[in-house]
Amino acid sequence: MFVQVITGETTDPAAVRALGEKWQRELRPGAVGYLGSTIGTAADGTFVAAIQFTDDVAAKENSERPEQDAFFKEMSQLFDGQPTFRESNDTSLLFDGPSAKAGFVQVMQSTCTDRAKAEAMESNELLDALRAARPDLLGGLRLWDGNQSIEIAYFTSEADARAAEKSEAFDAPQQDFSSLYENTTYIDLPNPQIHLA
Repeated sequence: MFVQVITGETTDPAAVRALGEKWQRELRPGAVGYLGSTIGTAADGTFVAAIQFTDDVAAKENSERPEQDAFFKEMSQLFDGQPTFRESNDTSLLFDGPSAKAGFVQVMQSTCTDRAKAEAMESNELLDALRAARPDLLGGLRLWDGNQSIEIAYFTSEADARAAEKSEAFDAPQQDFSSLYENTTYIDLPNPQIHLA
């Protein structure tokens, strides 16, 4: 799987949202290899779009479509400054991956100090414990760019996620795992648009 993550700043999240729906109606039918997208704007105007494709070839074909180019030019008018692009085919899913049932999405960007150790900790046993301790967490999507990690987590609701954060049920293993990630930034998307193919 290949994932593109676009981040930027907007002062018109309603217009960005409307354009996202327009893409689904008008451009999605011709998007070869499209697997899904998650789009949202944080309270401070930070916009995030994560688009999944089967591979980088399909993503490139999509970006080269004239209608896609016209769409992005229209979308760019809603950004303050230039958006940032990150993309990778070095990706993985948590549980079943992105969930259209999510009412809240959190995007975490970090530097991983020991990826091998972090991935070794994610055993089936640990994931089963996480699922039991955090029923609010529906799934996730992670991509890597060197030692830089972008993780997108899908929750039932923001209220559920905030309440579960305070739980000590998974506190120790979570702290051990989190200690391998530095300079973590969080982008909260309280009203995400999630579309899955």
